[in-house]
Amino acid sequence: MSSTTANAVAAPVPAAPGGAGRAGHQPRGAWRGRLVAATGGAALLGIAATVWLGLWVTPPDVYMGNLVRLLYIHPPIAWVMYLAFGLAMLSSLGYLWPRTRDLRFDRLAGAAAEVGVVFTGLTLVTGSLWGRPTWGTYWTWDPLLTTTALLFVLYLGYLALRRVPGEPEARARRAAIGAVVAFVDVPICYFSVYWWRSLHQLPSVTAGKSYIHGSMAWTMLLGFVSFTLAFVWLVVRRYRLAGLAQAEEADGLALALAERRAEGEADAVGRPPGPAPLVEHGVGLR
Repeated sequence: MSSTTANAVAAPVPAAPGGAGRAGHQPRGAWRGRLVAATGGAALLGIAATVWLGLWVTPPDVYMGNLVRLLYIHPPIAWVMYLAFGLAMLSSLGYLWPRTRDLRFDRLAGAAAEVGVVFTGLTLVTGSLWGRPTWGTYWTWDPLLTTTALLFVLYLGYLALRRVPGEPEARARRAAIGAVVAFVDVPICYFSVYWWRSLHQLPSVTAGKSYIHGSMAWTMLLGFVSFTLAFVWLVVRRYRLAGLAQAEEADGLALALAERRAEGEADAVGRPPGPAPLVEHGVGLR
């Protein structure tokens, strides 16, 4: 074997873009996609297990009876509501701060707020289903219920504000201010059961204190973890869709500007707009 052939055999194979040239090595995007899919699968399995445990395994409560089974999903859903609006507020502050100003923070705030609105609606629905046999009515102007409904309206307005046309930077700044203002109602909503003693009971689980034990506590803990994973999966998916929509909008704007520029150049030389004539060896072909 010649030295040239030996060098050719010994030469390493160049790696493909993204690090996929080595055997068994996957691009970073593939691992992210698998991680997101695994998060969604774990959330689905966890929610299904929570429902199964809550309906058929855990015992009824001494005072509430079988009505306690609804509490395995209602507090976790409300927790995700607070988590979503907190993330939207922090992302909005990240965009408003000049050193961290990036449209990615704006997309993250919008994604978190959309998921938060969905979970706020679920909080109101599950709370009403629990309130009908407990209070005798689906709705009462309890401070917690009222401030939760106000949260729903405020963040619906925030999502509507995000759709107002304008420059991307100006629109993101306007939306970020709206998210920070709307978040003022979040601590009022959470602490309303402490500030105004009304129909709604105190939280079943607080920092360092729990009023439920045994299998009931483990089922509720599984619900908190499962719905949190569902929140992460939903936010990641919505964030990616927002990025694709922003890229499509930018491409459409660039195409429109290019067409307008071509029309302007055509008007300047006094010919109708259209493709430039073909030229071969100095002779125009039409």
